[in-house]
Amino acid sequence: MAEILTLSETSRPRPEGQWKAKLSRAFYEKPTLAVAKELLGKYLVVRHPNRILSGKIVEVEAYVGEDDPACHAAVGLTDRNHIMYGPGGFAYIYFIYGMYHCLNFVTEQEGFPAAVLIRGLEPVEGVEEMKRRRDHRSLSGLANGPGKICQALGIDKTFYGLELTGTRIWVEDRGEKRPAITHSSRIGVAAGKEKPWRFYVPKSPGVSKDGKKR
Repeated sequence: MAEILTLSETSRPRPEGQWKAKLSRAFYEKPTLAVAKELLGKYLVVRHPNRILSGKIVEVEAYVGEDDPACHAAVGLTDRNHIMYGPGGFAYIYFIYGMYHCLNFVTEQEGFPAAVLIRGLEPVEGVEEMKRRRDHRSLSGLANGPGKICQALGIDKTFYGLELTGTRIWVEDRGEKRPAITHSSRIGVAAGKEKPWRFYVPKSPGVSKDGKKR
C-alpha cells in the first residue's frame, strides 16, 4: 500500500548533496508502454527561480503513434503536436477546456510520435507553494489529476519543448523500490478508450479521483 504523506514529511527542504540520478535521454527513447510503467515511483522535479517543487509520479497514460485514435498524432503532424515527432526526452504541453495545462513526456525515436501523460503525483517538496498556486488548503486532492499537477507545479506553455534532462524540469530516480502497479483503460477519451494504457499505483492518494472508481 502506498504511504500517505503527512504535511511534515512533504515540507522538508531538499538536503544539500541529496540529488539523485536524473533520468537520461535514453530512458525516454524506449517503447512508450515501458517508459510509462517505469515512470511510476520516480520523482518529477520543477525548478523555479527560488523554489524546487517535486512529487512522486503515481499515475500515467500512454499515447502511441498515429494509429492510436486517442493520440494527438492521430491527425498527423500539426503545429500543436510537432514536438511528438522529435526524439524522446522533451516536454509536450497542451491546453484543454480553456483553463488547464497538461504535461506529457515525448517518448520513442525521432519520427514516431508518442508520449506519456502525467496524471497523478504525491506532492513531496514545496507543498505549501503548491497549495498557494492552486488556492487549495489541504494535501488531499492537491495533484491528483493532470490539470492539477500543472497548476501546483507552475507548469505552463513556456515548458513546451524543454529537455527533460535540463535544469528546469526533469525526473529523478531516488533509488526506491519499484512500487506495485496496475492498469486500466484510459480516462476522459472517447476513441481508443478500450486500450489498457493507464498505469497507476493502487490506493495512492495521488491517483486521480475518476481513476479510483475504476
